[in-house]
Amino acid sequence: MSTLLIIFYFLSAITLATAFLTIISKNPIHSAIYLVICFFSVAGHYLLFNAQFLAIVHIIVYSGAIMVLFLFTIMLMNLNKEGEPHKKIATKLAAVISFGLVCFVMLAVFIKAMPKMETYRTSGQDFQSIKVLGKVLLNEYMVPFEFASVLLLVAMMGVVLLSKKEKTIQ
Repeated sequence: MSTLLIIFYFLSAITLATAFLTIISKNPIHSAIYLVICFFSVAGHYLLFNAQFLAIVHIIVYSGAIMVLFLFTIMLMNLNKEGEPHKKIATKLAAVISFGLVCFVMLAVFIKAMPKMETYRTSGQDFQSIKVLGKVLLNEYMVPFEFASVLLLVAMMGVVLLSKKEKTIQ
């Protein structure tokens, strides 16, 4: 086995393990730390693909800025075990059903998707340059770029709604 393949498998194992630990961890601070480790291992994958600019931007944006915001939000929410209300069984059932439907749709997409086999063509452009990356991102991928910004806006609104305390009648 080549060295790059061993590094790829090692980074993949770290990525999958920390992503799984992020989901199942009961402590939100530990979950955020696992997510940071997962982000760093994804940046390692970018380095394996020889995309140094994307790796550095990924570390700065995700592991730096966004995870600091997540940690501040978690700490400001003051998640205590005593103060958490128990969810109704209907809410849990709706979450399980929606998760199952999303998994079914993703599985159907992966099964039906046929890889398009074409010959590899080189364009002669250096896609590592920031100028070319900016042109491609803001011309060809403008709509997905805007969808990502709307997704982040909806996620921020969701955090605000989750952090609101329900009023208890006394």
